Amino acid sequence: MTALFWRICLLNGVIFTLGTLILAFSPATVSARLRLTEVPVLVIGLAVILTANAVALRTSLAPLDELVASMRRVDPPRRAVRLERGASGDFHQLIETFNAMLDRLEAERSVAGGTALAAQEGERRRIARELHDEIGQSLTVALLRLKRVVDRAPAELREEVEAAQETVRGCLDEVRGIASRLRPDVLEELGLHSAITALCHEFGRTAGISVRREVDPAISRLDPDIELVCYRIAQESLTNVLRHAGADEVTLLIAAREDTVILEVTDNGRGGAVEDGAGIRGMRERAMLIEATLTITSPTAGGTSVVLVVPVRVRDEVPA
Repeated sequence: MTALFWRICLLNGVIFTLGTLILAFSPATVSARLRLTEVPVLVIGLAVILTANAVALRTSLAPLDELVASMRRVDPPRRAVRLERGASGDFHQLIETFNAMLDRLEAERSVAGGTALAAQEGERRRIARELHDEIGQSLTVALLRLKRVVDRAPAELREEVEAAQETVRGCLDEVRGIASRLRPDVLEELGLHSAITALCHEFGRTAGISVRREVDPAISRLDPDIELVCYRIAQESLTNVLRHAGADEVTLLIAAREDTVILEVTDNGRGGAVEDGAGIRGMRERAMLIEATLTITSPTAGGTSVVLVVPVRVRDEVPA
């Protein structure tokens, strides 16, 4: 602001000095009683002063408009656009401080979000393990005992016992399905390709919605965090399709393009405005953890598209 102050003072000083020199050394004069022939000289001088000040202030204050617009665009789940440092003029230090503040806030948010999501994944694994090891085992034991009861039950009770047996078997399958969704062991053991294949198969079987899967076989094992984020975003996208889209077909694409991996989930259901609920906010937070870009479009013409663009970090293979 000091530089702007002195610039305006200098500009006005130069203009008044030039005006004084013109009046002193040119035929132009200003009498005690203003003459009509002297009006153009004063009007021109006033116009020059106003124009020069307007141009100087507009040029110098333009970065403030950019700063205000950038502040209005700041949204916690999204990465904010940084202002150009080279074109900051008198507000160079202010722009540098603002960009540094955004860097610091996003770094702190990323750490906090990573800690929260890591705790969430840990809790998912714990619940999945308890479902599988405790409830799953108990249901398995109950199923085996019902099988022995069926073999010994009299004819008039056998149908009811068999129905109870099928109910327990259905509960066991459901528990295993929940445990699998909470903790995708196939992701850790076989990688993203196999995990997405299993996810699409399970979704198509339970939801009755056709899933067209296109996974680039050339994609090798990625960083574990990237694989987990891609899997969770694909999982949440399919869940949203089932809950809100009213679609009967979904396309899931994973492809490598230059130095990025792209995950795209598209449906042919209802379009319209997308509300940032807990699921979408969670997807945005996960995307920020791996410095990825998440874009969700849902035109009123129909269909929703979720696109995740991830910078590639290849997973280091452990030698056997």
